[in-house]
Amino acid sequence: MMMVILSLILFIYGITIVQLIVGFDKISTYRPSNTNQKPTTFFAIVIPFRNEFENLPHLLESLKNLDYPKELFEIILVDDFSTDESVKTIYNWRMENGVFQTTLLENLRISNSPKKDAIARAIPIIKNNWIITTDADCMVNSNWLKTLDNYIQNNEVDMIVGSVSYQCKKTFLHHFQQLDLMSLQGATIGSFGMGLGFMCNGANFCYTKTLFEQLHGFKGNNKMASGDDVFLLQKAMKKHSYEKEKVRYLKSESNIVITKPVDSWKDLFQQRIRWASKTGSYQSVFGKDLAVIVFLGNLCLVVGCWLSVFGFFTWVNFAILFLIKFIVDTILLYKTNGFFSKKRMRYLILSSVFYPFFCVSVALLAMFGKYEWKGRKF
Repeated sequence: MMMVILSLILFIYGITIVQLIVGFDKISTYRPSNTNQKPTTFFAIVIPFRNEFENLPHLLESLKNLDYPKELFEIILVDDFSTDESVKTIYNWRMENGVFQTTLLENLRISNSPKKDAIARAIPIIKNNWIITTDADCMVNSNWLKTLDNYIQNNEVDMIVGSVSYQCKKTFLHHFQQLDLMSLQGATIGSFGMGLGFMCNGANFCYTKTLFEQLHGFKGNNKMASGDDVFLLQKAMKKHSYEKEKVRYLKSESNIVITKPVDSWKDLFQQRIRWASKTGSYQSVFGKDLAVIVFLGNLCLVVGCWLSVFGFFTWVNFAILFLIKFIVDTILLYKTNGFFSKKRMRYLILSSVFYPFFCVSVALLAMFGKYEWKGRKF
């Protein structure tokens, strides 16, 4: 009986992942049709930060190397009360690179979400229409803005979701995070292919100031510490429910933003708990349903493993359940990895064995526990 129940749950899980795989293939890789097209879009790059002294020089250097007219973008950095030398780093960079339009603001806390407050702090001073957010621990591609401009000129869009990947060292911890992120990116692209986009990453997120104001910014979601990205996206998807082409996923290799994985298991759990804590507040029914299905699919393997350990389940049955999940997961991961890096996926089997226990633990802690972010408890 237990085998039937677990098999049924994994069958539903498998069908769901297959739908995401089909959706993934529907999103074509974007390659500019006219590489000589003159850039016309003015971008305001908004970067909230807190204690990013070590990371800011790398981000600023990548912005300095953008292949895009300097008069067509501005950099707005919002300091969330840093206690290190982040602000000094920015002042020094601005002195050495005066040709760039750079503004440094101090955050104004008005809610339980420092990052949303920081972005909202920047919005009023932006004079042009296109806003793009990224994080202080990121590095952008030299063609980042050029690709976005080309896409905007050739498509009627109000919001663009971009790709994010990790720069990994040769450790299990880093590659485990990369595989986890690839599964999230695969689900993101797949959901857009299904016309049900519900997830994005604020490290590479672009939208018009007009849309932000029409959606009343982060109003209604500012009790959650994080979610500056997904809640805004889901509000936009609801607004454009009959014009879904206004909200797009830009699947382009030149638009991938690189960020850093965390360096300890404690920090990883804290980060993923923060991410998972948003799920209960999703406006997207599909997003909530997918979260439940993913949780139950991983719970099946955890339950099957413990039942096998105590002799209530055979290891053969557990192996069958594991293989069902492993096969569908690997297909989605393979497709996603093929777009992002084309490098061999490391620690795939070991990560697949460990992930169900990690996923279930994070989900339970997100429901009943608290987390720490940038030295603050939420």
